[in-house]
Amino acid sequence: MSYTLFISDLHLDEGRPQHLDALEALLAEHAGKCDALYVLGDLFETWIGDDDDNPFHLRAIAAFRQFSDSGSALWFMHGNRDFLLGTTFADQCGGTLLDDGTVINLYGRPVLLMHGDSLCTADEKYMAFRKQTRDPAWQADMLSKPLAERRMIAQMIRMKSAHENANKASNIMDVTPEEVVREMQDAGVMDLIHGHTHRPAVHDVSLPDGTGKRWVLGDWGDTGWWIVADSEQGMALEAFPLA
Repeated sequence: MSYTLFISDLHLDEGRPQHLDALEALLAEHAGKCDALYVLGDLFETWIGDDDDNPFHLRAIAAFRQFSDSGSALWFMHGNRDFLLGTTFADQCGGTLLDDGTVINLYGRPVLLMHGDSLCTADEKYMAFRKQTRDPAWQADMLSKPLAERRMIAQMIRMKSAHENANKASNIMDVTPEEVVREMQDAGVMDLIHGHTHRPAVHDVSLPDGTGKRWVLGDWGDTGWWIVADSEQGMALEAFPLA
């Protein structure tokens, strides 16, 4: 049976080593067996550039490389935490970077893949921050700074984000339904897979051509989340314990 896996929002961080342990176990179990693995953003809690020599991050790269060397395809998408992931990182892992909003052919069915943060248009403050951090000039300036300075900036951004999110209404940080419909219509799909919101679920979406599905991956906390898609049974959103 052919199958493909989708994960997102692992937020790998040295303070939560069990998440990297679980990722290594997942990669080892499915290496050479699944057709492909898609990582739809926020793989890392922070990513300050592909020149980062953090041993924790290098360990993740090594695990991905073993997976891709087995013959399974590997794809990465930027998240709102690791938007500085570059082609050097992807090459080291044996994978490929995807643009946010990519349509893939999933066993004969077109599926739209996104991280999900661009769908949260009601959060105007975040959308302004997103626009700034995706600007090539801003990124080039950030990457020109010494590693130690980038680490300090990343820590400050994390602290500011945590403070601001604690005071935001819950609905503001979720997707805007009209934006979901627009993206799916523009892409010509009936299925959308994304993460970011940390609200795992499968939602019906009313589209002009019928009822579509919005598949939302969960973040990795006490449990992990993935979507398994196979050539016979279709897609399923599943949780699993992180032992």
